[in-house]
Formats: sequence, C-alpha cells, structure tokens
Amino acid sequence: MNLTQLSIKRPSAIIVIFSLIAIFGILTLNKLGTELLPDMSTPIVVVTTEYPGAAPSEVENQITKKIEDGLSSLNNIDYMSSKSLSGASIVMANFKIGTNVDVTMQEAQRNIDKIRRDLPADSKNPTLVKNSPGDLPIMMITVNSNLPKSELYQKVKDDYLPVIQQVKGVSEVNLLGGEKREVRVNVNKDKLNHYGLSILQITQAVNSANLEFPTGKIKSDNEQLVVKLAGKFESLDDLRNLVVFGPPSGTPVRVNDVAEVKDGIVELTSIARYNGENGMAVLIKKSPDGNTVDISDKVTESLKIIESENKESNLKFTIIGDDSVVTNKSVNSVIFDLILAVLLVAFIMYVFMHNIRNSIIVVISIPISLISAFIMMNVMNYSLNLMTLLAMTLVIGILVDDSIVVLENIQRHMEMGKDKITATYEGIKEITFAAVTITIVIVVVFLPLTFMQSIVSEVMRQFALTVAFTTLMSLFSSLTLTVFLSSRFAKIDEKKDLANPVHRLLAKFERLLQRGADFYGKALDWALSHKTVVFGILIALFAATVMIMKMGILGQELMASGDQGKFRMTFEFSKNTTVQQNNLIMQNIEQRILSRPEVKYVFANVGGPKQGLGGSGFGLENESELTIQLKDGKEQIDIPTEKYMENLRNEISEKYPGVKLTTTLIGIVDLSSAAVEIILLGDNYDVLFKESEKVKNIIDNTPGAIDSKISVDISGNPELSIDLDNEKMSDFGLTTAIVGGTIQNALSGNHDSKYRENGIDYDIRINFDAFDRKNPDDLREIQFLNKTGGRVQLSQFANVQRSAGPNMLERYNRRTSITITANNLGRSNGLIVNDIIDALKKDPIDPSVMLTWGRLNKTQDETFASLGFAILLSIIMIYFILVILFDNFLYPLAILFSIPASLVGSLLALNLSMSSMSIFSLLGILMLLGLVAKNAILIVDFYVKLKQQGMHYRKALIEAGKLRMRPILMTTIAMIFGMIPVAIAKGADAEWKNGLALVLIGGLLSSMVITVILIPVLCYIIDAAKEKFARKKSSEIKPVQTEILTK
Repeated sequence: MNLTQLSIKRPSAIIVIFSLIAIFGILTLNKLGTELLPDMSTPIVVVTTEYPGAAPSEVENQITKKIEDGLSSLNNIDYMSSKSLSGASIVMANFKIGTNVDVTMQEAQRNIDKIRRDLPADSKNPTLVKNSPGDLPIMMITVNSNLPKSELYQKVKDDYLPVIQQVKGVSEVNLLGGEKREVRVNVNKDKLNHYGLSILQITQAVNSANLEFPTGKIKSDNEQLVVKLAGKFESLDDLRNLVVFGPPSGTPVRVNDVAEVKDGIVELTSIARYNGENGMAVLIKKSPDGNTVDISDKVTESLKIIESENKESNLKFTIIGDDSVVTNKSVNSVIFDLILAVLLVAFIMYVFMHNIRNSIIVVISIPISLISAFIMMNVMNYSLNLMTLLAMTLVIGILVDDSIVVLENIQRHMEMGKDKITATYEGIKEITFAAVTITIVIVVVFLPLTFMQSIVSEVMRQFALTVAFTTLMSLFSSLTLTVFLSSRFAKIDEKKDLANPVHRLLAKFERLLQRGADFYGKALDWALSHKTVVFGILIALFAATVMIMKMGILGQELMASGDQGKFRMTFEFSKNTTVQQNNLIMQNIEQRILSRPEVKYVFANVGGPKQGLGGSGFGLENESELTIQLKDGKEQIDIPTEKYMENLRNEISEKYPGVKLTTTLIGIVDLSSAAVEIILLGDNYDVLFKESEKVKNIIDNTPGAIDSKISVDISGNPELSIDLDNEKMSDFGLTTAIVGGTIQNALSGNHDSKYRENGIDYDIRINFDAFDRKNPDDLREIQFLNKTGGRVQLSQFANVQRSAGPNMLERYNRRTSITITANNLGRSNGLIVNDIIDALKKDPIDPSVMLTWGRLNKTQDETFASLGFAILLSIIMIYFILVILFDNFLYPLAILFSIPASLVGSLLALNLSMSSMSIFSLLGILMLLGLVAKNAILIVDFYVKLKQQGMHYRKALIEAGKLRMRPILMTTIAMIFGMIPVAIAKGADAEWKNGLALVLIGGLLSSMVITVILIPVLCYIIDAAKEKFARKKSSEIKPVQTEILTK
C-alpha cells in the first residue's frame, strides 16, 4: 500500500500522524530559546597582561613575545595578533571555525602557566578570556544610591558584580567610572630630603609593619594555642605614627613627619556619565555561546533582588542599553511578517481556487509544515532567531506549491466528470513525479551550505535546514493530508451567483486567466517560429544586466549592521590632555547633543576603555566616547541614523576644529571590525610607517572612506627619557633595580600594603605628593640611598630629556605590523576595497612589506567565495538529479536555463532598491536556484507525458505550456505574496530581510516571464534536432538497404 492508497483507505492513520506532529510541535515551541542571530563569533582566546609603568617596547620584549611563543603551539590557530601598550600587553589568538574554544582555553592556560616564571616579577598575572576586547556589551547599566560614592563603588565591585558574573552566559563584567577608596600616603619630597630618606624606605617600612600571619602553636597538656602576630594597622593613626627611621640618638622619624596620610580616592583616570550626571556604569558582555535574551532576563531579575535587599540605601539600577529589546523586537517583527504572509497566501488561494473549501485544503499544509519545523529545531538545538523565522516566512509560498500542484491536477480530473476518489488516484499518479522532483531540487540547493566553514556558516546552516525540512514536510503533507482531504472534501468550481460582487470579480479573474492562457499559447506558437528573435531579446536582456553590474551601482558588504538609531562618537585630544581637561570639553559637547529633542540619551565614557571597534580594554586620558541613542515613535527622526550622525559630526567638528572625531553606527550586529582594515607586515618600522602613510593616502582619496587611521603613531606619546650612566651609577653603589623601583614608587605609587576596615581591604598607595611630580625637574631631583647610606640625586648619574615614543606596538602572526583602518559612509565597503586594490595595483607598496586584509574584509571574501562555490555546486547537483529523474541529459540542460533568467530580475531588483550584494542577497540567489527550476519542471514533465501519448512535440509544447500556466501562476504569485511582507518590512533588521526578499521576488518574476517562453523554445530545438538527426540517419540507412536488396 503506497502513500496515496494509505491516505484514501486509512484516513485515521493520517489524522493520528498529523495530530501527533501538531501536539509535539506545539509542546516543543515553548522549549525553544530566542536570540537575534545564530552564533557568529570567531573562536578567540585573548591574553591580557598588565605591566605597570612599562613602555610599549619593553612590554613587547618582556611580555608580548613570550606569550606569543606560549600560544603558538596551540592547534588550529588561524592567525595571531598582539598590541603592546604602555603598561599592558594584549595577545589575541584567533582559531579556525569549529574549534572547541573551551578546550583550547584550558590548553592555553597551561601554556601560559609554564611561561609565567619567564615574565617580569612586577608584572601582573596574565588573564585569559574568550571575548575580544572590542566586543560590544549586550547590557549597559547605571548605578545610583544615597551612599557615599566610594562606599557605593566598593559595594558594587565586591557585592553586586559577583552576582551578575554568576549569571549563566555572562563572560565579562566591566565597571566604568565611580570613586574607588584608597588610603593615600602623599610623601613630601622636601621633607624626605630633609631627613635624608628615600621613598623606598617609607614603602618598605609600611609594607614590613602592616603584616599579620600565624607564627606557630603552643601546646600543653590542657590546651593548644595558635600564636598570631597582629601587626595590621587598626586605624590611620597607626599608619601615621609608624616609625620609619630610628636613629641611635635623637627623635625617630615617623610617617607623619614626611608624608600626609589621608582617606582618599584613586586618582581619576576615567569618568562615566549618563545624560550629564556622573555615576558608575556596568557593562556586561556575553560568552560566544550565551543567549542574549536569557542573560538579560536573568540579570534583570538579579538586579531587582539586589535592589530589594538594599532599599535603605535607595539603590537604583537603570538599564540604558539592552540588546534583548532589539532581539525581541526583531523576532516579533518577523513573526508578524510570517502571519501576514500566511493570510496573503490564503487570499491568493481563494482567488485561484474560487472556493473556501479547496483553499483550506491547500493552506492547511502551512501550519503543519511550520509546526513540524519546531520539532526539528529542538532536535538540532536551534533557537527562534531571525534566520529560522525568516526561513519560515519566505517558505510560506513554497509550502503550498506541492499542494497547489496536487489539488489543481485532481480538480482538473474532477472537471472531466470523474468522482473524487478516482480523480484523486489518477490526478496524484500523474503529478507525483513533478511534485517530488520540484521538492528535491529545492532541498538539494541548500546541501552545500551545511558544509560551509565560515563565521556565517551557522547562520547559513540554520536557514538552509529550516527551509529544507519544512519543504520536505510540505511534500509529505501534499502526498498524504492533501490527498485525504481532496478525496473527501474537494469540489469543482460551480457556477457562481453573479449578483454577488465577490463572485462577479472571481468570474472576471477566471476569464482573464483564460484569456492569458490563450494569449500565452499564441505567443509561444509565435516564439517557436521566431527562435532567433527570442534569443536576440534574451541576449540583450543579459547584456543589459551585465552592463548594470559593471556600472558599480550594486554595492558589496558582508551584511548590513542594521539601523537601531544608535551611534558612537570617539574624540581624541592632544596627547598631553589630562582627564580633567578632557572632561570639561566633553561636558560642553554632551549638553549640546542633549539639547536636541530627538536624542533619548547620551552615555559618556571619558578616558575609560574604548568599546567596539579598536577597543583594547584600556583607556587613555586624552580620549572619550559618546554613545548616543535617538528616540523612536513620534519623535523619531525622518532621516537615516547614518545621515543624522554625519550632520552632527560636521557640526561638532566645526565647533571644535582641533579634535580628532570619528563616528561609528552601532547596528544590531557587532562585526567588531573596521569597514576597511589593511595590515602591513615587515621588519623595518621606518619602511612600514612610510608605506602605511602611502596606503592611508590612497584610502583618503577613495570615495566613501572616512576616518582613516594608522594604528601606530611613532611620534605618539610625549615621554621623559632617562638615560642612565651605568659607570657613574655603579660608582654610587646603585643598581638599575633600585633606581627603577624608586622612580616607579615615587610616580606611580606602591600599593602592595592593604588597610582593612569592616572586613574590606583598601589599597595603601605610597607615592610623591601631586605637587612634587608635576615637571621634569621633580624627576631629576629624586634622591636615592645607596648601600652605604649615602644620598644621590638622579641628575648625578642620569640624563633626563623630553622625547616621544610610539603609543603602541603591533604584531601580526609574530611579525612587526601596522594596521590602517577606515570606516565607510554612503558607500559599501566592498566597492571601497575594490577601488583600493585597483589603486595599489597602479602604485604598489615596497616589496619588503607584506600586505594582508583585516578580519572583516577577509571574512567577506571567504564567505562570498564559499557561497559562490555553493551556488555552482548546487547547479551541478540540480542537473544530475534532473538527469536521474528524467532519464535524459538534454531536457535538464534546458531546465537549467531558467537560472540565468532569474538573475536578470534579482539583480535589477537590487539595483532599483539601491541594496548591496550581501550574504543575504547571495542566499536569496541560492534559494532561487530551486524555486525557478519549478516552472520549467512543470512544463517539461507534462510535455514529456503528452509526447508519450503520441502528440507531436510542437503541439505538445503549446498544450503543456497552456495546461501548466495556471499552477505556474498560482505557485509563483503565492510565493511572491508570501515574500511581500518581508520585502516591505521596517525596523533595524529590515535591510537584511528586504534584500533577501527583493532578490527572490525579482528573480521569480523575471523567471516566470522568461522561462515559460525560453524553456519550450529550447525543448523545441532539442526535439527538432533529434528529429532531423533521426531523418538523416534514416535516409543514410535506406540506400544501404536498397543496395543490399539489389545484390
């Protein structure tokens, strides 16, 4: 018993099967998580090591290179990059897609532990994370309370952040701004010199006295006592009264005699501000495998609990940025598109079927197929994300295809006078081959995507498998459920009451369809007689498409970031700008922006670690960032955010001409890379910098490229260089360690010792008073004590002079490198990159310098190449499958000509909408391969059947075209109407959806118009050639036969 017989004779089995699918699908839906996109992160391990007071060159030699050596033995490393900053090293190991980053993290930690002893003793322990420093936070939270600021900071740091850090999926929690309490021992240089002491002596005295540790036990027959040395300072007076130096005769010198001891705060290096009010900000980053919505829900719940436990201090958390809001909004938008698509397709079915009963029989395959997809998604551990839901929306029109083809053919047999059962048997037998072929072709085009290895491979895979599975389920539904319902409830179109306006419209539509079919038959008859003209028109169309492509109207980009009305402005002041000066200017700029009615909020990060592109996890006092969110709803601006950002940028640049200002649109996807990123590698820094200036100049002259920047500034940071005279230093009985330690202590301070109060440890920072470390002479006058107790000034054995050193040193794959980056404005990065490549061909860089492209550009090239290969492979697979199914090599070749026919419309649609060629556009083209072949298969399959019945091939072509025109129109229009909601969608994710849908709609329209003429013409040529060849062969055989008979 086959499926058809089972569906008709055992309907209870069909009802049970589909009821179980519906029940399990609905139950599974509640288990599916929600997120914006499948994971697009690159496996990465970042090692950060702080080395306070060290210059970039020293950091590179002492820290960075050694860590690179330690990581280089790890498997599957794609490339390694590093940055050596003042006082910090950042090494990023990027691994190949598919690498288990958790296992790799463990291996990396073991390797780092092995080399720890080779790192400088005064460097901090390296920390390992799975996030790039430039990754954007998924949540931004401000904290306010009526507690003193330093107390609030400590509570947030010690009590609240650990709670947030424990939330599953949270990888990193950063704190910006706030006032951290510390005990300050501000040493007076003059008093120190008066008593003949060194700052090291003060530090050693404090650190040696402020100790508490067990010294052993005293045991007796009756008891056992632990002996503890209690030397910790119990009050600041204990610290003030500590004896630093006790001469054999005379008064001892105490800390209070040479320094001011006070309860203070750490010197401000960064300030966080929300809408003009100073405060603290908590930035939360997620791990690559974390779910944004789940993390946001759990963090929000944790914050409410913390607030309820601290009502007396009026603690208040304000969430100013939450990616889950955008995620939920985007997902809900696609769900709305999906529902609208179902309604539109149902309407189209009613228009074509003319009765509600037949329309329901066709449309019922939609919910069944979609619900079954939930089961598949749960098994594959997929979520309800933009790609899976978009796949379901776009597939709405496809899901009714098989049912349309089946029911339309059954209805045709019923109109011949057959009963429902007989019409169903014969109709399904006649159309099963075409339905199965169409479905297999649609499914097979997505197979190559499942083997892609790229940053977007999971995005492609989830889309492809969702489409493939739902399409297969629609086939199963059409061959079982549709058959069962047709055999019981299908009805032929009866004469309608023309007094009813709806029936009158349907009758007019039916007459229009009939006229269209007759016109098509005549047009096809003409085309078969004027094949040269037909091919001339088609060649002209293809040539016009190629010309439009060469005009460069169509941009290229990996994927649009999405417009959520949010952008970042980065300000860079002169190198010697202090955080206080920086802050004063930023306050004026903030107020200027906040005065605009369309601005929702401004978050200022003054001197703190930069977020997003180029972020290193460390801040600079002369740099600031403003994150600006625009209002939506009635107060929403009527221009794109990118244009608004450009206008604001120009206004501020005119007001503050000396400030380097860059702007970046913050989309719903964080690509964490510049639009243009070129890395130069070499061995000579002078040559590298010269060539980087040349590349930067090329970028500056490229239309659409803005904010070009060279990562390494050789003349960057103003420095005081101390050149030691080792011979003199030795004569004075000093060592480099003593000199370096004393200077570091005087300027940066020593905070090894802690002051405990109420169970909390606070740093005791010992350094020169701020007044004594203001100018170079203060440095020259620092005194050192040699081993004999003599006092020596720095100026006696060293030369202190002004100089400038690089702000940062870079390495790429363990070679010296410089990176040139740029953003894009008004033009896709693909076109900009192409122009740069052309310019570099005309004016190449020095042969000793190697050029490579950054992550985004490299990923874009690799992804486009992979998708191009997938498209080619899909075409080959379609051909082979059609050969097997038709048992013919020539007809499948004719069917494949429907593919270029679809490209005419899809590329034209992209150009007219000013969209760029992206992964979504290419995904649409890939999807088209299966869809456009459908029309050709319907015509060719019926044509072959008519020929087998003895009809001449010309007449068979015209008849097949006319008979299949109705299902072709129905399926194509159903698919187009199902995609219209996606094509006209608005919102932050609209650019992705619009481009994909427009490619499909344009391709389906052009393919439908061209294919119904082109395919019959090609089949006619094939069969005419075969007939001519057969006649020629027959004419050659006849003389031979005559000759044989004569003999």
